[in-house]
Amino acid sequence: MKHMVKNIFHSGKFVVGFILFVSVFLFSFYPLFSMFDPMEMVGSGFHAPGSYYNINSILETKSADLNHEVSAGLSGKFSEEQLAAMKDWLVNFGGVSREEAEAASDEEFIKLWNACYDSAAPQKGLLATEKRDIRNLDEKIKALQSSSGAILAEENEDGELEKKQVIGPRVFVRGGDVANSVTFPLGTDNFGADVLTKLASAVGVSLRIGLIAGLVATAIGLIIGLVAGFLGGWVDNLLTFFTNLFTVIPSFVILVLIANSVSQAGRGPSVVAVIIGVTAWPWTARSVRSQVISLRNRDHVNLSKLSGHSLPRIIFQDILPYVASYVVMALILQISSGILAEAQLSMLGLGPSTSNVTTLGLMMQWANKFSAHTQGFWWAFLPVILSITVISFSLNLMNTGLDQVFNPQLRD
Repeated sequence: MKHMVKNIFHSGKFVVGFILFVSVFLFSFYPLFSMFDPMEMVGSGFHAPGSYYNINSILETKSADLNHEVSAGLSGKFSEEQLAAMKDWLVNFGGVSREEAEAASDEEFIKLWNACYDSAAPQKGLLATEKRDIRNLDEKIKALQSSSGAILAEENEDGELEKKQVIGPRVFVRGGDVANSVTFPLGTDNFGADVLTKLASAVGVSLRIGLIAGLVATAIGLIIGLVAGFLGGWVDNLLTFFTNLFTVIPSFVILVLIANSVSQAGRGPSVVAVIIGVTAWPWTARSVRSQVISLRNRDHVNLSKLSGHSLPRIIFQDILPYVASYVVMALILQISSGILAEAQLSMLGLGPSTSNVTTLGLMMQWANKFSAHTQGFWWAFLPVILSITVISFSLNLMNTGLDQVFNPQLRD
């Protein structure tokens, strides 16, 4: 056994796949250390990755005046519709090309606007309200460039606002000094949940689904393959017919039909895993059967038969050890297939219930449902795709490495 394990870890592909898989597995424990619950709605919709600081805490933080040129900036101050309206004005009435207006940075755009905008210029085709809106946008840009700073006011006893403080344009605070801040390394999703914490939790649940599905599928396929291959005759014909019947009908169609027959509330992760497992065993059964047929007439097996050993003893002591390596490789592939099958089911709305847990497939479904891919919210779906890819890639690398170790034809 020690020699076998040593040979396995001499395979470079297996070692790389094992390290990747263990890394993903350890990542699934991240929610234990996260300040957020995986299903906690800490925001309101999609928010980009980064650190967020409480404004009141910023105002209470010790500040410093720095001699640093501050850009007026446009991000967060103008809506996409307002920016589009200003770009259209520059193109139609300011003599600026569309390419130049679209490619300009914030500072370049402001310079273009200040150089080209003239409220008295002919603006044929614009309604009076549209001209007024453009003037308001121009005034907003001028206000951004003002050096007077922002005025903080508070309400007095008479209900009137009184100036409390003037914050100059070059007043800065150190991010680490702000008392109340929160960091979302991968932003928030459509529910406002921390994507990193939710992703780690989803990885753990998906791995559990894959493991349960793999064990169920491998166990069913192993038992049917062992019995059919060893007994032969009418038992083999019956079990082979049963296996071929499941093989001819696409397993995913059977999977969808079974999953659809279970209510949404009843489709927990374990139930979905079992459903995947009971539809994914045929190819394991066929492969194990072919291996057993080549072993059932070996000398040590015939000797056990002549010794009067029971059928279970012969199968599990004289045959199973010779196919154990193949069974382990089949289990690894079944785990990978189970994770991918869950993702497919969830994309169709037939995955586990979303009330308590989430999976990689469910995260993909919600990202697609809320059009994250078309709105540029890459953090809601790209990390999920990468997680599924890394898991499948690592398991397939481990399987290839084991195949090189146990298959004499592939040994160097």
